[in-house]
Amino acid sequence: MNFQIKNLIRTGLSTAALLLCFGVNGVSAQVELVSSDTVNPSNDRATLFKQGTELNAMQRGNLDMAPVAIPDLYNQVPESSILSAAYLYRDYDHMRKVWASGVLDELLATIQEKAKIKVLTNVYIGTRQVNLKGDKVIKTPADLAGVKLRMPGGEVWQFIGEALGANPTPVAFTEVYTALQTGAVDGQDNPFTGTKVMKFYEVTDQIVLTNHLVANNLFSISQATWDKLDASQQSKVQECSIKYRDAWEAVVSEQDSSLRSFFEAEGLKVYDPDREAFRSHVQKKYMESKYAKDWPAGLVEKINAVK
Repeated sequence: MNFQIKNLIRTGLSTAALLLCFGVNGVSAQVELVSSDTVNPSNDRATLFKQGTELNAMQRGNLDMAPVAIPDLYNQVPESSILSAAYLYRDYDHMRKVWASGVLDELLATIQEKAKIKVLTNVYIGTRQVNLKGDKVIKTPADLAGVKLRMPGGEVWQFIGEALGANPTPVAFTEVYTALQTGAVDGQDNPFTGTKVMKFYEVTDQIVLTNHLVANNLFSISQATWDKLDASQQSKVQECSIKYRDAWEAVVSEQDSSLRSFFEAEGLKVYDPDREAFRSHVQKKYMESKYAKDWPAGLVEKINAVK
């Protein structure tokens, strides 16, 4: 391939998978899984940007490709908040079927037009669960009343915590361990991988399997960079993005299925709540919120209809 992508991406696995797929001469990269908030790339083409700044960096021309967190799009593309809604997808398989069905094509075109990024694929990063201190059993959203639940900053993230029934508290990812340790927050929500990598299990007592968010990022390329590529190059970038997605998701899915026993061995109680109570409560909150007013008409029903 006779082209270069500079200021590539912000995760080591992304860099390795894509560069190896492109077949860039003289490049060696070590594949390693890192959390969504940390990075340890082994190749100097990867550039670290603070979480939440990738979209603006792409629009300014400082970054070509990145996994964009869906809530980061809200201010520019309000319609996109549907993609970060809790309980939008029934599970991972449903998410994959929805993305393959074409029902999101119009929304993705809107994102491309308004945010000036081309979404190459979405990448599963794990299913978010509620991880708490203490031994209070959580069965329904009412049981989370008054619980200070760390959520990422930004109003879309904070609304998810509120919809779950908790008192959402914004804390930087790198400060969550200390916040849990000192009691500044009572818990946090993350996929199993994030909870393990950041060792939150050391300062918490239970994981409630709410399955409230089949979390995924939008692996994207800036429109300006995309437009510089010819058709064959665009095809290769798209192909490599899918290979990257599949490699990443294989690792995440394996950890999803294996880490429960790890947490239980560490002394945490891991259990199912009344998930339908959570689902109905959260969906009602969303449909009554300002966010639903921005969603494309009929899209929720189309997503629900995908089997």
